Amino acid sequence: MKTLKYGWAVLMVTGLCLCWLLTPALAGKKDDTLNIAFSKELETLDRYYNTAREGIVVSRHVFDNLLYRDPVTYEYKGLLAKSFNWASNTQLDIELRQGVTFHNSQEMTAEDVAYTLNYAADPASKVKTQRYSDWIDHVEKTGNYSVSIFLKKPFPAALEFLSNANPIYPKAYYSKVGKDEFGVKPIGTGPYKITEVVPGKKIVFEKNADYFKDSPKGQPAIGKIVWRTLPEINTQMAELMTGALDWIYLVPQDQAEKLAMMPSLTVTPAETMRVGFLQFDAVNRSGKEHGMDNPFAKLEVRQAINHAINREAIAKNLIGGQSRAIYSACFPSQFGCDQNIKTYEYDPAKAKALLAKAGYPDGFETELVGYRNRPYAEAMIGDLAAVGIKAKLVMMKYSAMREKARAGKLQMQFLTWGSYSINDISAITSHYFEFEADDLAMDPKVRDSLVEGDSSIDPEHRKAVYSKALKRIADQAYWCPMFTYVSNNCYAKDLNFTPYPDAVPRFFQASWK
Repeated sequence: MKTLKYGWAVLMVTGLCLCWLLTPALAGKKDDTLNIAFSKELETLDRYYNTAREGIVVSRHVFDNLLYRDPVTYEYKGLLAKSFNWASNTQLDIELRQGVTFHNSQEMTAEDVAYTLNYAADPASKVKTQRYSDWIDHVEKTGNYSVSIFLKKPFPAALEFLSNANPIYPKAYYSKVGKDEFGVKPIGTGPYKITEVVPGKKIVFEKNADYFKDSPKGQPAIGKIVWRTLPEINTQMAELMTGALDWIYLVPQDQAEKLAMMPSLTVTPAETMRVGFLQFDAVNRSGKEHGMDNPFAKLEVRQAINHAINREAIAKNLIGGQSRAIYSACFPSQFGCDQNIKTYEYDPAKAKALLAKAGYPDGFETELVGYRNRPYAEAMIGDLAAVGIKAKLVMMKYSAMREKARAGKLQMQFLTWGSYSINDISAITSHYFEFEADDLAMDPKVRDSLVEGDSSIDPEHRKAVYSKALKRIADQAYWCPMFTYVSNNCYAKDLNFTPYPDAVPRFFQASWK
């Protein structure tokens, strides 16, 4: 069935490549409307109550944060903030821009900033992105256009989180309508405003003509964006090739290569901050709590798997583009992501020797549980089989897999993590190794180093203790880090568009040629 499905997809792409020559473009600069498509339906447009990548994309266009991280230089610049200054290790003073208005023409003031951040930091609000605001103790209004953010403890990644994870909402409107109505009728200060929402089908954005002129985001050039939800990638490709769409991404490598052959399209296989990795039940919860035989509690088994997986081949042949193999438990550009750690080269012979040392000279049977990218998982299973590990692939929804892992019922998972585009390892390594729900290693030495790095304001000290944590994670093979993901951005030739590693399409910087 899989072969037939793949063959049909190839036939469809080939046929549509020919049809393209006969079909006029329906979208583009002629009507100043950018037509785009995403696969996932958003349950809410309230950024604090969705964790999907698509939610981040909506947020960057409709809302603004206090700060803006330049995607090229990684410099922090004032966005809604005119200036920002550390008054102490736990107090950040913000002076706000004046004259910035929300889409309903209400002026943005310190009231809105204090309300939004206090709301996000309050556990009673039950925001889904709690980790990205729970470092805030409280926010005080110090003037009509100034606030002070008080931290629970020193948290050097505060600027990163203020630039990417905490959009500012209008107090009067949000407190009146609540999160449910705001989720379908959001109002922000961003370069685009939402004028229509058809749940599960489309979102219409229109250029904010009153967007403040000195925003580091720049001024939006395209008049209208029509965002459609199209779950099937084949449907997206068909509409791109016939001109009904101007931009899609996350196109499989083999299909992207065919699209790249079309003279009317551009394909950019840009690396993203999302990484793929195997996580093991190293702390042996499955054995202690459920009486399961757990080979992964043995260091030699975890090391063997690290040697058995051909990361380079998967990155090059299956993912393609700018994908690369990784060996550290983070994305290479993230602050503190030391690459000078123990590296497990692809070596099946060494893997077999380690398995024999662990007491499994003939290998063993197990499960590999995943929620996406079946071909990648199948390649891993092939590599494992070559050293004697017979792994059965089990695919399930992410939420179900997460709950089973947290209950100690899974032993080896294929996971991915995009860090919500946060360029700091506290957004990934700390999440998985600080004794929280997803920590399956429970190593106090790793935890203590990470906590120290998360709370130090000395950049060099942070790097040193983060390096210590990453080296121990690698030495103990708690993970098998594998590869970075690539976002195959496919778009019309007449569109000026630049993708960045944080995998957040910036349509507010796009324009027509």
